Amino acid sequence: QLQFVESGGGLVQPGGSLRLSCAASGFTLDGYSIGWFRQAPGKEREGVSCISGSDGSTNYEDSVKAQFTISRDNAKNTAYLQMNSLKSEDTAVYYCYAVVAGKTYWGQGTQVTVSS
Repeated sequence: QLQFVESGGGLVQPGGSLRLSCAASGFTLDGYSIGWFRQAPGKEREGVSCISGSDGSTNYEDSVKAQFTISRDNAKNTAYLQMNSLKSEDTAVYYCYAVVAGKTYWGQGTQVTVSS
């Protein structure tokens, strides 16, 4: 069964860093694009970043371009989101996803809270 498991979230002070992981199981991540969305309280889910499965090219939402770095390790079947200089507005549940055979698969989400 294809699924994703996110980890690495938590409570961090403003200016701090976290690295989120998205471990895939039930299929091989190699060759598939994978991305991250986030959903803040009371707001709609928004795209944060994605990384191509073909050439490793990356895209970022404008507000996180200078802070976040997406990467992948196909050998570990895992994608990552390195988040630096975190701000209170980065507080959200972060989800990874991929589209496989025309169907979108989501992880269960990991909570990131930025607060002093």
